[in-house]
Amino acid sequence: MRDLARQRRQRYQRKLFLRHDLPAGLYVFLVALPLCLGIALASGAPLYAGIISGIVGGLFVSLVSGSALGVSGPAAGLTTIVAASIAFHGDFRSFLFAVMIAGLFQVGLGVLRLGTIARFFPSAVIKGMLAAIGILLISKQIPVSIGYNQPDFWSSGFLELFQSKHVLSNLLDLNEHISRSAIIITLCSLGTLALFRRLQQPWAKSIPAPLLAVLIGVMCNELFSLLDSGALKPTQLVNIPSNLFQEFQWPDYHRISSWEQTIRDGLLIGLVASLETLLCVEAIDKLDIHNRITPPNRELIAQGTGNILCGVLGGLPMTAVIVRGAANVQAGARSRWSSFMHGVFLLLAVLLIPSLLNRIPYAALAAILLFTGYNLTPPRLYRNIWRQGMTQFLPFILTIVVILLTDLIIGVSIGLLLSVYFIVQNNFQAEFRLERTKRHETDHVYITLNTNVTFLNKVKIAQLLDKIEPYTVLTIDGANSNFIDYDVREVISDFALKAKERHIELHLIGIETVQVDFMH
Repeated sequence: MRDLARQRRQRYQRKLFLRHDLPAGLYVFLVALPLCLGIALASGAPLYAGIISGIVGGLFVSLVSGSALGVSGPAAGLTTIVAASIAFHGDFRSFLFAVMIAGLFQVGLGVLRLGTIARFFPSAVIKGMLAAIGILLISKQIPVSIGYNQPDFWSSGFLELFQSKHVLSNLLDLNEHISRSAIIITLCSLGTLALFRRLQQPWAKSIPAPLLAVLIGVMCNELFSLLDSGALKPTQLVNIPSNLFQEFQWPDYHRISSWEQTIRDGLLIGLVASLETLLCVEAIDKLDIHNRITPPNRELIAQGTGNILCGVLGGLPMTAVIVRGAANVQAGARSRWSSFMHGVFLLLAVLLIPSLLNRIPYAALAAILLFTGYNLTPPRLYRNIWRQGMTQFLPFILTIVVILLTDLIIGVSIGLLLSVYFIVQNNFQAEFRLERTKRHETDHVYITLNTNVTFLNKVKIAQLLDKIEPYTVLTIDGANSNFIDYDVREVISDFALKAKERHIELHLIGIETVQVDFMH
């Protein structure tokens, strides 16, 4: 009977795989391929590094993770950090150690059962971080999208373009270094993405828009070549080696110029990747019609181990990715095997059809990243957070501004500190109530302490007591408080000793006084 039940279960699983997971895996592959290439492009890394991360995410992380529908790979949210780290080291091989450190950090978080770390970061700060990343992602893709082939786009190529007296000559100089073909490809690809986002028909949702945008970019360039009218240069096209395994760049510790910076970059990548992963799996779990919940600590261990493997094999750091996970759900996936098959298809693509991939224009990939960046920082996001009040909007906008002016970790830290300030300020106001009345020309003040009164309320209560006028009847009621911090009781006890001298009649309800040190 057990053998018969096992055989039925196996037949059912094979049926699910062939009917749902295999087609879903192919669909996710078609979405993931251009994103893997585009994110590697935005990161300043070899293009195959993005595909390696996608392969590791599919073939390894999908089997170790407890997520049924999540899909892992290189993430747009890490491009800014990765690009800055590669630029600092000046060498991709030394950067790979930062990827391995990030993986070790994530494994440590999972082992220590800190999978709830994302809940300790205010929503406004996380949204500000992602919005800033979106702005940086857009800014870095502008030169690629117009085919600008000079390395100084953001200095003499663009920012100083309108600062000089010779604006006309600068515009003519810029015109010599851009490609009209690249601009046309970018606009066509962006138009495709925008159109398919607006279409609500079921057939439109079944077509992977990023892949279609890439195909349109390829066809445009082939048409330019056929008409002999401005085809893109080889340097403006994807260049994946025909033999991927011969081109691997392995980690090389001899090339590391600063271990301190490498460790710092690794910890930062690990923290941001963990936040993005945990937020992503939470979102994907909400889309799962079977209501399966991903164990966060196991997910961190899986992602961390995958990042260690990516560092060893020469890949980019990875996270669970909401775009691919949502595409997986939309395609009808039922289990982790769809994510596994997307990794298989990525591996087959780079092994069997690299020549086809090398026809993809960078401008088409830039269009996908411009669209991704816009989705991270849309105007409606700013409007929605503005409507939530200053306690949400100020940490959000400050996080964005500081990240753009300095770096990500400083921006997140400043935004977090401002959020904590608002929390503390609200706590001051929330833990007691004040009532003032007048009876027979005598002021009566009634202070009611709430459930928990912590040391955070010490300053506010001390300031309030100092303002009590002479000849006032003051009642402090702590009968309904479960906890009154020693520091607060010390302030009240100190005030009780001085109340008679100030001609204040004091009544304490449910509050135990403490011995006050007069040296205090």
